[in-house]
Amino acid sequence: MYVAVKGGERAIDNAHAWLAEERRGDLSVAELSIAQIREQLSLAVNRVMAEGSLFDPDLAALAIKQSRGDLIEAIFLIRAYRTTLPRFGMTRPVETGEMRCDRRISATFKDAPGGQVLGPTFDYTHRLLDFKLAAEGEPVPVPEAEGRAEPTPHITEFLADEDLIQTEPRDDTEPRDITRQPMSYPADRATRAQALTRGDEGFVLSLAYSTQRGYAKNHAFVGELRIGMVDVEMEIPELGFAIDIGEVQLTECETVNQFKGSKTEPPQFTRGYGLVFGQTERKAISMALVDRALRWEELGEDDKGAPAQDEEFVLSHCDNIQATGFLEHIKLPHYVDFQSELELVRKMRREAADAAAAREAAQ
Repeated sequence: MYVAVKGGERAIDNAHAWLAEERRGDLSVAELSIAQIREQLSLAVNRVMAEGSLFDPDLAALAIKQSRGDLIEAIFLIRAYRTTLPRFGMTRPVETGEMRCDRRISATFKDAPGGQVLGPTFDYTHRLLDFKLAAEGEPVPVPEAEGRAEPTPHITEFLADEDLIQTEPRDDTEPRDITRQPMSYPADRATRAQALTRGDEGFVLSLAYSTQRGYAKNHAFVGELRIGMVDVEMEIPELGFAIDIGEVQLTECETVNQFKGSKTEPPQFTRGYGLVFGQTERKAISMALVDRALRWEELGEDDKGAPAQDEEFVLSHCDNIQATGFLEHIKLPHYVDFQSELELVRKMRREAADAAAAREAAQ
């Protein structure tokens, strides 16, 4: 017998109270502050800002605290808050060539023009638990590290000087805003970039990995990966010129991809591109690989034989908030639907049993 769960509003209030108690945890342990999360869990904060489409480290830290560390729930909170904010206008495209780099590496040129800056990275650490971090006590002073203060040219510009990489002219047309307009297909590259930037890091990573394993006929090098601060400028109509309204941290990746040529394009290198809020290099590299895979048609490549080349598949499923909403709604009451399915299965089983009995009688 199937009985509907009762409780209603009181049960929901009790669930919220229990959630708040679980969020706080053991009262004998000091409560995490927003500043601690912002400063010491910065990579989690960066992911929430990137996939939430809102650059505000304090709000992202608050969302992480409220969600008990569930980053997708935190991203949901940030996106919901974002919809309440007024929009005053659009900023000018940021000039990443003028980025003040904390990290800037290339896998294609050892002596990269402008130099390489390793920056803060796990790349060269041993994957061993550091039990010193578990010790209580005063923090050990760390020497101040400095990145490049001056603008740094893009490495792909040097390939372009030799006409070895596909030229991509600057497009100053206003991009489609997928937070205000529904996605439609085919999508242009700027629209795809928005979707991938907001897309779930794990999903985009898996697609990128699939291209490396041969499911897109694509061999990529990291031409350049850079992380740093860029100025944000906005045109002020009353003034007649742009003013600097702040700065944001970005991660930018350009991949250099082998391309044997097609009926419409000569043999050359081609680019994949990723740009994400904060220090989010795994996401930026993944985005660049998927961006390049999605360009198969414009480059005249044979066919879309891989999942990462299927634009509608990629863009329709990369958003973790949409995916979570659709997945988690099946936890909610579906009593009527299930009862109808239950009666249908019972009816089919009776009919199957009757048919089996009839066949047995006929024998």
